[in-house]
Amino acid sequence: MNDEMRVGLSKVAVALDTADWEDFRELCAVFGPRVGVLKVGLEAYTRWGPEAVSVARDHGAAVFLDLKLHDIPNTVAGAVRAVADLGVDYLTLHAAGGPPMLEAAVEAAAGRVRLLAVTLLTHLDRAMLVELDLPGEGRDRARSWARMAAAGGCDGAVCSAHEAAALRAVLPAPFVLVTPGIRLVAVTGDDQARVAGPAEALAAGADLLVVGRPLTRAPDRTAALVEWSTALGG
Repeated sequence: MNDEMRVGLSKVAVALDTADWEDFRELCAVFGPRVGVLKVGLEAYTRWGPEAVSVARDHGAAVFLDLKLHDIPNTVAGAVRAVADLGVDYLTLHAAGGPPMLEAAVEAAAGRVRLLAVTLLTHLDRAMLVELDLPGEGRDRARSWARMAAAGGCDGAVCSAHEAAALRAVLPAPFVLVTPGIRLVAVTGDDQARVAGPAEALAAGADLLVVGRPLTRAPDRTAALVEWSTALGG
């Protein structure tokens, strides 16, 4: 894979969602030297803990620990301090925890890990928001929560590509926008409702695209990387 292809893939965070240790190690080895970020999520971290972070960190990419912390301020602050000791680059927490929780997390991070506030999870569509008694446009809620997170000192926010342009309009760089639910083609039965293509997400202002199954479950992972690099202009 040439340098031009790596430039495009530097905006990709590969989601390492597996409970199989050998598969996890292989995913790190295949994708770590080729993409910008390896994302260790709840499945892998719950199974192997800091060892999963250590393995991911050894393969060249930045490490994104996606724990989506959401608890009282003191508890979240303690968790953030523990994560900062692991040497990860990014950590998620829920914006819905509110300003006291977000501010406690920022103080605990002390600049050692970049905090990303999760706005609306990508499986939530308008009907689900109504069921949760969260009426109104998801875009407006995501923008409001992201602005609250920025005011509290967070480094960025996680939102779908559908909300990214609205967030970017009020939160310029260096505030980081991370967009999960990125697909090259539509997938039947996808559990993420608000998905988008990579070009659409980048045009909307996303800095980092989270890609999981389209890469990790591809029959030929190397060929899939080439396809994604092409889609990203590599």
